[in-house]
Amino acid sequence: MARPIDLESIRAEFPILSREVNGKPLVYLDNAASAQKPNAVLDVMSDQARTAYANVHRGIHTLANETTEAYEAAREKVRAFINAPSVNEIIFTKGGTEAINLVANGIAGDIQPGDEIVLSIMEHHSNIVPWHFLRERYGAVLKWVNVDDTGALDMAAFEAALSEKTKMVAITHMSNVLGTVTDAAEITRIAHAAGAEVLFDGCQSGVHLDIDVQALDCDYYVLTGHKIYGPTGIGAVYGKAEALARLRPFQGGGEMIEIVERERLTYNEAPHKFEAGTPPILQAIGFGAAIDWLNQFDNSDVLAHEHAIYQKAYDAVRGINGLRVHGTAEGKGAVLSFSIDGAHPHDLAQILDRYGVAIRAGHHCAQPLMDHLGVSATARASFALYNTESEVDAFIEALHKARGMLI
Repeated sequence: MARPIDLESIRAEFPILSREVNGKPLVYLDNAASAQKPNAVLDVMSDQARTAYANVHRGIHTLANETTEAYEAAREKVRAFINAPSVNEIIFTKGGTEAINLVANGIAGDIQPGDEIVLSIMEHHSNIVPWHFLRERYGAVLKWVNVDDTGALDMAAFEAALSEKTKMVAITHMSNVLGTVTDAAEITRIAHAAGAEVLFDGCQSGVHLDIDVQALDCDYYVLTGHKIYGPTGIGAVYGKAEALARLRPFQGGGEMIEIVERERLTYNEAPHKFEAGTPPILQAIGFGAAIDWLNQFDNSDVLAHEHAIYQKAYDAVRGINGLRVHGTAEGKGAVLSFSIDGAHPHDLAQILDRYGVAIRAGHHCAQPLMDHLGVSATARASFALYNTESEVDAFIEALHKARGMLI
């Protein structure tokens, strides 16, 4: 039976949520940047380090075996979390950024001048810059798909952007700025019909949506641990077995080889082919613990709670003069990006911090989207499972005070 959404008990598991900032109770609304960590994650990493730590895969002694078992158990947890067919299709990385770079670097040798990479205007820089490398170094062409006035992806424009030269479609599953959830299954269907591979940036969607990579039929899917209540320094990329077989290794070193001689070498099989050197062992184990913690809850209950918190905030800010919400697409996630006429987002965030309210301000590593919206930056409140209605009230009260100081 799924654990009920009991906010008092849930919040008690996050030590940091009990602290004060500037003499006020912390209201943490920066979850799209990084979520806080429950005791279940902090404890398992500490316990592993204290009682059963060694390097993985290479030893035959007890500590090495125990650590390897815990590390590989975490890989299985990631596999199950996104319903991948095999653990061999789950590659651990140090985060979503490295995961996308791994794929972009891996296909670089197949890119010819004029080959096309299709992106949306919503992408995080981590899903832009690696493809720019292919443009700079190999002559690839980046093609951009816009969003409509609500922030929804223009699917007609997406389909029109594809051609026989399209090699990769790299699209966010959920925008970190607008909260827009893209129709991933339909994107994959259209892209595959055009002969292109598909990568989804799931760094935001992983904690909010029920992910099934087999149903999506994508070639690659990227996750990061720290947004799913796990530690930093760990992420993963799922790749179809046939896609990983074609992909060139991103880094060279120990673990990713089979044989090394003076004049030749052979590579290990996936996933080890892509995990050179000592991996982020404790972080991976913590990632697995975070998935276990989140899996206690029914995903529909989590979504309903997050949507209710978001809706309360959205309804409240709509009454503020001069405030514009960016991103109102149907089915969007719990991300509230906004601008207030005459008030710089950085000033808003700084004043809110005086009242203990943590939000994000800036371009959110999405400068092409900022250009499209006609702003240099936005303020962003993003909500998580542990946020409460009273925290929304504190956020709105602080926002009114900030506006009064700045306008």
